[in-house]
Amino acid sequence: MPDQLKRRLGLGLLTTYGVGVMVGAGIYVLVGAVVAQAGVYAPLAFLLAGLVAAPSAISYAELSARIPEASGEAAYIEKGLGLHWLAVLVGLAIVLAGTISAAAVLRGGVGYLTAVADVPFEWAVIGIGVFLTGVALIGVLESLALAAVFTVAEVVGLLVVVWLGFSAYPLVEWAELPPPVWPGVTAAAALAFFAFIGFEDMVNMAEEARDPTRTVPRAILYALVITTFLYALVSLAAVRAVPVGALAGSERPLVLVWQAGTVMSPVILSAIAVAAALNGVLAQIVMAARVLFGLGRREPALAVFNHAHPRFGTPVLATLLLGGGLIGAALALPVATLAEATSTVLLIVFAVVNTTLIALKRKAPEAPFRAHPVVPWLGLIAALAALAANLWSAFA
Repeated sequence: MPDQLKRRLGLGLLTTYGVGVMVGAGIYVLVGAVVAQAGVYAPLAFLLAGLVAAPSAISYAELSARIPEASGEAAYIEKGLGLHWLAVLVGLAIVLAGTISAAAVLRGGVGYLTAVADVPFEWAVIGIGVFLTGVALIGVLESLALAAVFTVAEVVGLLVVVWLGFSAYPLVEWAELPPPVWPGVTAAAALAFFAFIGFEDMVNMAEEARDPTRTVPRAILYALVITTFLYALVSLAAVRAVPVGALAGSERPLVLVWQAGTVMSPVILSAIAVAAALNGVLAQIVMAARVLFGLGRREPALAVFNHAHPRFGTPVLATLLLGGGLIGAALALPVATLAEATSTVLLIVFAVVNTTLIALKRKAPEAPFRAHPVVPWLGLIAALAALAANLWSAFA
């Protein structure tokens, strides 16, 4: 009989996991790119992006209550659309996206580390990758507890940046706001949308959550709200304290905010950025391994992955495979390539998942957690629009 995962996660840890995987290391570099498009209206762009992400997040919340399984999207599609091949394909796509996303974050985090410590890049990638894979093997409670520590560190770091940004003398361009350039704001919102990718990871923890039909939907919504306001505050502090041109041209924009508000060394902020990267990597390993575990239950060819360690209660083979894959990808591919691939794959998945919820609502309107019928339609439209914008920018 297939092994069972242990239900050890409550609302607090699951919400913290969601905040950590959404904030990740992205906010430490994304602010500059969004400011380049929206100028001093970058906070508005982040708020708009949160609104665009909200329908898909709510769709995931309802689906997690209807079908609380570790295989997440694969289980939703198979039960909602009755297409086994598409369910397996989307499940494998999620595993791939999780792997390359973790590789991108690992590579970026090691870049911050090597900027403040004299360590060889390749050995740092291998050492950190092996360590985090080992943590993921030991247990989900241990993994998410460590992720919670990383999340607290990165959120505290961002709140310090906010405080320093508001402590600095405001710029003239902030005091005399120019009228918004709406094409730039909307383009920035499309870019900022990718900062909210991560809520889809949370549904794959459903088999390890206590009372999953209540816990998972609430955790998704709490994490989305917290992250949206955190992004808006950070970007507001940034454009208030640092000239738009400087932010737009920097790969480490929050360091500029730090320096505008204090004479202390930004090494502390770099260390926090490394912690954020570790958090993102660990979260993706844990998530993708659960998807592979769940796929092993549905697809005989993948049944070898549907086994949990008798003591740790974790999917050992799936975790080892994911750990090796992300280390190899981090060593071989640049961050931009990894990030673009992740975004494209996940937007396609969002479109399919929203379509699935539309079909499920027609078959069975009742659910433990119900979204308004228009929500998945909004999620579908937003995902397709963001996908079109993503592909246009890639080939333009």
